[in-house]
Amino acid sequence: MKHFLRMLIQVCLYFYCKFLWRCLKFVMRKLTGRCELQRICYSTKPGASRTMKIETSLRDSKSKLLQTSVSVHPDAIEKTIDDIMELKKINPDVNPQLGISLQACLLQIVGYRNLIADVEKLRREPYDSDNPQHEEMLLKLWKFLKPDTPLESRISKQWCEIGFQGDDPKTDFRGMGLLGLYNLQYFAERDAAAAQQVLSDSLHQKCSKFSKAEWEKKRMDKAIGYSFAIVGINITDLAYNLLVSGALKTHFYNIAPEAPTLSHFQQTFCYLMHEFHKFWIEEDPMDIMEFNRVREKFRKRIIKQLQNPDMALCPHFAASEGLINM
Repeated sequence: MKHFLRMLIQVCLYFYCKFLWRCLKFVMRKLTGRCELQRICYSTKPGASRTMKIETSLRDSKSKLLQTSVSVHPDAIEKTIDDIMELKKINPDVNPQLGISLQACLLQIVGYRNLIADVEKLRREPYDSDNPQHEEMLLKLWKFLKPDTPLESRISKQWCEIGFQGDDPKTDFRGMGLLGLYNLQYFAERDAAAAQQVLSDSLHQKCSKFSKAEWEKKRMDKAIGYSFAIVGINITDLAYNLLVSGALKTHFYNIAPEAPTLSHFQQTFCYLMHEFHKFWIEEDPMDIMEFNRVREKFRKRIIKQLQNPDMALCPHFAASEGLINM
């Protein structure tokens, strides 16, 4: 009975707040002569703050046109903007900047949804050793990470040298499918020097970037390595969940002037790999059994950063050249 009453109160509060909000919007429209979309665009700076407010306004609107505008095809965005302006009785000649601002926001909103679909497609595609393209990507990963060491055979214990669990890496891609391989290859290819350094550090007890005295001072002499490829797949899972949950909207809406793409997602993965590697060393775990604890603590830190609407994960490595930090 108590549970029912609690649910009833919550439902009543929801509808009360929704009604109150609609009344407030009506009053603001009469006082300012501007609809909510205009007020947001004119009073909020470009980036995540504006785009997320526009997205909420469109999604919560009672108009079917506005509700569905967040999921239209990219080619239909311009027409959708025209329809919205007509619905709101806004003269585009008098308010030219509004159409431009709405278009930029919709490109980001629709692009984010499409990016989730693209990433999900890769995640659901299993690694197939009979697929020449899959095999080629895997062999390239080895070449990028170990350019001076030939792979003796496709099935080999050498794969453990770059952090796979056995002699055939295909079994390690089950959780994240091709997405894990795509991300690892992107990191190894686009930022080869950094990827090779992280791999080297993960194989040794002490990070080569610090002198012995610095290690002792920082109490990192007990730091141990980890399996590079397995951690990469695990960080892929982290990036995937941040994307699907919407946490990465802050980042992408701040760095992508238009639609975020798969390259933006892979660049974010590279950034997370860099940051996790540093975080792992700072945490100084006693052994690999502490991986889940360290990963969870790292996840919470990233989520906290992304709660800042002005936040852009600003990677400083070659893989992210060309990103725009708004």
